[in-house]
Amino acid sequence: MTLTERLHQAAAPIWQKTLTHPFVTGLGDGTLPLENFRFYMCQDYVFLIEYSRLLALATAKAPDLDTMGRFANLLDATLNREMALHREFAAQCGISAAALAATQAAPTARAYTDHLVRVAALGNLAETVAALLPCQWGYCEIGQTLARRSKPVTVPFYVQWIDMYASPEFAALAAWLRELLDALADTADAKRLTEIFCASARYEYLFWEMAYRLESWAV
Repeated sequence: MTLTERLHQAAAPIWQKTLTHPFVTGLGDGTLPLENFRFYMCQDYVFLIEYSRLLALATAKAPDLDTMGRFANLLDATLNREMALHREFAAQCGISAAALAATQAAPTARAYTDHLVRVAALGNLAETVAALLPCQWGYCEIGQTLARRSKPVTVPFYVQWIDMYASPEFAALAAWLRELLDALADTADAKRLTEIFCASARYEYLFWEMAYRLESWAV
């Protein structure tokens, strides 16, 4: 069994809960209220900003030019293409660019991104990839799972979202990260990698929960 297979097995209980979370299932069958999806889109925009910082740190920690180039290309694609597409997609959902820019991270989004950037800043590349992988791998599995079901054709925003994360291109990125982490297995402590991977997997679940409950800083 490879390292990433062991990590996936360790996170299996929370992984399964994520696949069956009511936000995810509501996205798949079209019953998710648009208000929740708009909230998610705003928080995901905040997430992408911090995700870009992780990619920059991963680029700096890469051991060779090929790996450095892959992370640098991913950083460029995120900053200069994906975020522009995110703004365009958000506009279709009724969210202005100004509203996206003014978004304050909800508590869970802040905690998750702080976790990611802290691991990337203080850890080695294997630890950085272990922190990142549940996001890429999880979205790939969610997209593919929802795509196998009847798509919510009455809500085109949701169909677009599903198609994006079920795409072969996104699957290839998740596969590359798994292969990279497996190749780095001997450069970090397996227990530490499991802790990091499972923490990110839990945050992935909590991110959906945050959007489902429209989480705020209000007490």
